[in-house]
Amino acid sequence: MTLITTTDALQAFCQSLAGAEYITVDTEFLREKTYWPQLCLVQVGGPDGAVAIDPLAEGIDLTPLFALMSDPSVLKVFHAARQDVEIFWHLSGQIPHPLFDTQVAAMVCGFGESVGYETLVTKLAGARIDKSSRFTDWSHRPLTERQLTYALSDVIHLRPAYEKLKRRLARSGRSHWLEEEMAILTDPATYQVDPESSYLRLKVRTNKPRFMAILRELAAWREREAQRRDQPRSRVLRDEALLEIAAHAPTTVDDLARTRGLGRGFAEGRQGSDVLAAVQAGLDLPDSALPRVEPREEPPPGLQPIVELLRVLLKMKCDENNVAAKLVASSSELEALAADDAADIPAMHGWRRELFGSDALALKHGKIGLAVIDRRVRIVPAGDPRPSAEPVELET
Repeated sequence: MTLITTTDALQAFCQSLAGAEYITVDTEFLREKTYWPQLCLVQVGGPDGAVAIDPLAEGIDLTPLFALMSDPSVLKVFHAARQDVEIFWHLSGQIPHPLFDTQVAAMVCGFGESVGYETLVTKLAGARIDKSSRFTDWSHRPLTERQLTYALSDVIHLRPAYEKLKRRLARSGRSHWLEEEMAILTDPATYQVDPESSYLRLKVRTNKPRFMAILRELAAWREREAQRRDQPRSRVLRDEALLEIAAHAPTTVDDLARTRGLGRGFAEGRQGSDVLAAVQAGLDLPDSALPRVEPREEPPPGLQPIVELLRVLLKMKCDENNVAAKLVASSSELEALAADDAADIPAMHGWRRELFGSDALALKHGKIGLAVIDRRVRIVPAGDPRPSAEPVELET
């Protein structure tokens, strides 16, 4: 078992992997008390074994690791890669590439939605994972042998899981399905946070333009402040307080101090001054510059049955093709498609359209139908879907 704690050892290890076809990668991190993930351990598995790299070791320089992560000749295999990739992006400004996410590949190969690592390696590698160290404090030093064993198992067992998934993808001809998903994971835009749009994540009860303008300014200030202090957003200002301030639009220290949960100390301090400045910025915006957020409308009468019909088709097609329905279309996307043939959703592009989108349009327009045959839902040719204009008289 190897724990790398020096730059020289890290450099030598990374150089040894320069000719590898692929490596498996995982990280351990903490985020409860910080805005940015605090990287505590990096595990890398190669053809000749696996090591753990201690980014908290005194004096260690992770530059050789970052260079390996961006080496285009070495494939990086992760499971549920998004948070791991975000860490490398934040620390180095580069995204690991090329990349293979076994969780997404498993969804493509019929293992269900968001399959967990333990489930996947049990099914594909026959491995049993000791979960006792899952919620350990990875920032505490020294690390125990049990912690390192658990951490390294994440990349050791990932190798046979990747090999089997790769073969399944090749046999099914679905490798290009995965490539589309990896393009999203390796796009820097996926990890870039725009403070000006952070207000859109908040759940609001009104979408009045002036309220939304003040909320946008407040949320943008909170996002930048959380980044500057490297603290969770809630440590800077809770959502409830943010919404209340936007609703009442205080313009003085006394007004702000009356906000529930804040108090005069906050209102009279630097943060209070910043909050009042953000409120004023929202108030000063001309009407033409106010944000317009369309309310989520209830589906028009008659649309819901179409959504449910599309949902049945989606389930049938995904079951037939052993792919997770979540990967093809969400409930909101089904609603969009039910309302508009030209809905710009993933299900109407690429392999998703081949699998589901084209049939969904055909079903909407009566070109195909669904029937239960031998206790299974099947697509059947449809006749003239238009109802007869004349009433049908039954024989007596």
